[in-house]
Amino acid sequence: MTTLTSTKDILPPPTERIGILGWMKKNLFGSIGDTILTFVAGAFLLWLIFAIGNWIINTAQWAAVTDNLQLYMKGQYPGSEDWRLWFLMFLLGLLIGLAWGIFLKRAEAVGWVLLIIPVILAAWLFTLGRQSWPHLLFIDVLAIIGYFLGKRYPKKLARPTYILILLYMPLVILVVRGFGQEGFMKLVPTNLWGGLLLSLLLAIFGIVFSFPFGVLLALGRQSKLPALKTISVLYIEIIRGVPLITLLFMGQLMLPFFLPAGITIDRVIRATVAIIMFAAAYMAENVRGGLQSIPKGQYEAADALGLSGWQKMVFIILPQALRAVIPVLVGQFIGLFKDTSLVALVGLLDLLGIARGILANPNYIGRQLEVFAFIALIYWVFSYGMSYGSRRLEVALGVGER
Repeated sequence: MTTLTSTKDILPPPTERIGILGWMKKNLFGSIGDTILTFVAGAFLLWLIFAIGNWIINTAQWAAVTDNLQLYMKGQYPGSEDWRLWFLMFLLGLLIGLAWGIFLKRAEAVGWVLLIIPVILAAWLFTLGRQSWPHLLFIDVLAIIGYFLGKRYPKKLARPTYILILLYMPLVILVVRGFGQEGFMKLVPTNLWGGLLLSLLLAIFGIVFSFPFGVLLALGRQSKLPALKTISVLYIEIIRGVPLITLLFMGQLMLPFFLPAGITIDRVIRATVAIIMFAAAYMAENVRGGLQSIPKGQYEAADALGLSGWQKMVFIILPQALRAVIPVLVGQFIGLFKDTSLVALVGLLDLLGIARGILANPNYIGRQLEVFAFIALIYWVFSYGMSYGSRRLEVALGVGER
């Protein structure tokens, strides 16, 4: 005879939710040794926070930063043409808002952070007496408008948003550089570009163009055609065998000797090409690692479906390979962004080059710690942004879960 258990008598499943106090007792004060280590580490952390805060507020002299904000941001870019840079920032804010409203299901904490950062910077500029602080608030306004428009009309605005995202970088170059000697969009030579503006342009173009180039090199190295494979292997091994600074010096100092008389190539273009060539070689090896991780059964399944070689690679193999190496690729992108600081050694005034020039000013002698702390903060913000985006992409694609 079977006895049925009443639903009232069924015990609930055990829970792992032990609360904050329970977690602290288990992980921080589980034993005498853990308790001692917790107090020692906590005291050291409090001392470190107090020391850093005291240095930032009371000891550090930030004149080397506050007096030269425009140089850090845009180098010697003409002040009369600042409207171009603000226009691009406004458009970027609108695009981020549209993309967030259309493609993301809900507003996450990072969205609030992105909105708060311009507010903090605007308050800082206001205390410094700068007239540009309302522009930062307007970026937030456009982002919020874009977000609600994306939420309200996701299907109608999806395609225009895709097109604007694809056209944004070409538009950046057109607007920043301009054309013609006079008029509304007069030409601004690249020797006036500098600071964060130049660093971001070098990094973005290095990332955007090295990615497809690296994928092609990886496919070439995996190819069964001897000539294509040999060329790919030679390129990858030669480029990986020399440091980036060598390629930059060759592009800036040696290339002009091999060009015909009267022909010159812009210095920024030469640096960008060197960065792309260098990054593509490492990108190829990372992608090749992803290709080798794909089981042979995937190739056989694609062949059984009757797919052609390029269809098999584009629709079956490459998506899985790239998905598997997302953390490695983003790590390389972060390294590439920081490696752009090397162009300061060949005479280009990127963010680090501007900092070195400011420190050469007698008025700011001995302010290295403040300047480089500010530069480090900028690099960290952008690097962490890429890292966070990578983690979100991994979660969305289920990397490491299936």
